[in-house]
Amino acid sequence: MIPPGYKQTEVGVIPEEWQVKCLREVATIATGNTPPTSDASNYGDEFPFVGPVDLGDAKLISKTEKMLSKKGFAMSRRFPKDSILFVSIGSTIGKCGIAPVELTSNQQINAIFPSTSFSADYLFYAVSAAAPRIKAQAGEQAVPIVNKTQFSETSVALPPLPEQRAIATALSDVDALLAALDRLIAKQRDLKQAAMQQLLTGQTRLPGFKGKWETKRLGDVGTCIRGVSYQGDSDLSSHDTAHTKRLLRSNNVQESTIVISDVQFVNAARVSEKQILRKNDILICMANGSKALVGKAGLFSLDDGYVYTFGAFMGCFRNNSDTSNSAFVFYLFQTGRYRDYINNLLAGSSINNLSPGSIESLEFSMPPLPEQTAIATVLSDMDLELAALEQRRDKTRALKQGMMQELLTGRTRLV
Repeated sequence: MIPPGYKQTEVGVIPEEWQVKCLREVATIATGNTPPTSDASNYGDEFPFVGPVDLGDAKLISKTEKMLSKKGFAMSRRFPKDSILFVSIGSTIGKCGIAPVELTSNQQINAIFPSTSFSADYLFYAVSAAAPRIKAQAGEQAVPIVNKTQFSETSVALPPLPEQRAIATALSDVDALLAALDRLIAKQRDLKQAAMQQLLTGQTRLPGFKGKWETKRLGDVGTCIRGVSYQGDSDLSSHDTAHTKRLLRSNNVQESTIVISDVQFVNAARVSEKQILRKNDILICMANGSKALVGKAGLFSLDDGYVYTFGAFMGCFRNNSDTSNSAFVFYLFQTGRYRDYINNLLAGSSINNLSPGSIESLEFSMPPLPEQTAIATVLSDMDLELAALEQRRDKTRALKQGMMQELLTGRTRLV
């Protein structure tokens, strides 16, 4: 039932005094273009050249992967400051951002030029909210595309200008908080990297620790085990059963963390006892089509009552020595030295595949166990601080989505 003072429209139920208009009725729409790449002098470091990769969670487009020279910019279709950029071709249709300066883009992006008849910030949020509706028009093509005409016909709800500005201000305040959290997270990550560089090499010693570090092969302190081989879909289930184990794969290791948002379930008969993950095992991607992903690792610490194993393209390093700390070894797996080891192991090979022996052959300098444990504790505490900041950011993003739903439909009024 439509509440009093509201009306049903093609964009949903909105206040009666709000209007619904197509983008072409309230703005100029333009599509970007790419200067000839055959002429290197078109590119440089002077003018931002926006592509889909440059648009994401942030409202303002702060930097671009590619830049143009004065010559390249002169032959481009320029977008004025405060233009709204929207990805209209490819798998990332719907990403958008606002130009903080005059810039240009490639042809995968449509731009909405600002006008005094509406708030550019408000329209950014309205178009962001309409993104799923716009993306649906692309259908299931091999290369999804929403052409300029289709994009121009997108309907948005427009309150009176003072209310547009009030809504935009409220949402911009949340975006400012998100940007501040992103900066804080980036700073915390930099601090952790610096701490790792100092502590894991012995350049900086924690108070109370002295003595010499020893170079050890990982095979001297643990064992690397290869994952489960299984027969395609016949050994997989769509859910947990009495005859399955939860199967972790490469996609379950993200940014040195094990995630379980997309697990598979494998026939338990395929799993040996040693392939059942134990607390503090280090899960490693041993093979992948992308060389950069081979070697990525996460520390297994799940305790949710389920039994987990890992697939054939994975491995786990299991500490079996009373002279090493698993968490300390895991942090060694996040260092540049470890990455260099992996790159050297894969160099010259057309197959991006590590063997358990390859992992066991890696050598690192290690302090006595008490110092390893202390270093791991310091770095773990930094990880907990990072996780708390990321959780706060995620909650703020969810709050913003709820606010957009309320404010952009007029369910909650600010004026």
